[in-house]
Amino acid sequence: MKKLSISDIRSDYNLRSLSEVDIEKDPVILFQQWLTEAIEAQCNEPTAMTLATSTFDGKPSARLVLLKDVSAEGFTFFTNYDSKKGKQILQNPYGAIVFFWPELERQVRIEGLIKKTSEALSDKYFRTRPAKSKIGAWASPQSQVIPSRKYLENLKSDFQEEFSGKAISRPPNWGGYTLIPNVIEFWQGRTNRLHDRIQFSLLNEVWEIDRLAP
Repeated sequence: MKKLSISDIRSDYNLRSLSEVDIEKDPVILFQQWLTEAIEAQCNEPTAMTLATSTFDGKPSARLVLLKDVSAEGFTFFTNYDSKKGKQILQNPYGAIVFFWPELERQVRIEGLIKKTSEALSDKYFRTRPAKSKIGAWASPQSQVIPSRKYLENLKSDFQEEFSGKAISRPPNWGGYTLIPNVIEFWQGRTNRLHDRIQFSLLNEVWEIDRLAP
């Protein structure tokens, strides 16, 4: 069997083009259009996004989370505030997220300031979660070292017993964050690596549009 060389793996892109002349001039609206198209195209996990955060001295960390809301205010996700990402956001509130929809040969890069959502919004979203996910939020000491899987299962059982027959409240260390964008870049794959890259930059409350070299 021939040894696989990852340097030989290539894909050529040429589904569609992206022009700064005739696109939507509000990048959040354009993102919503792209997300809708990704959902309609049945892309795998269309709301999955890579979230990058860093410590106060710039040491980065990245992981996949799920987008739960997008509006003029920004891009919202939910997590444990005591997790690694939560601790890093506390140290350095600036972060970046990336969406990749290979079926459409598209990605979106977003940079900005991350802030906690209101407790009311966190409560509202938490109420929509399945009961088992609510218990999971209580049971998981996210990002901490644990002795075994059994330890986690025991915590789950303990909280199931604690909330038996009662409404499951939101843990005080669990809730939402919103990334408020100041840069949003739309990437459309094109043939021969000459991809389309359109960047929106927020300057004095106005989105400026530029084309970037691929």
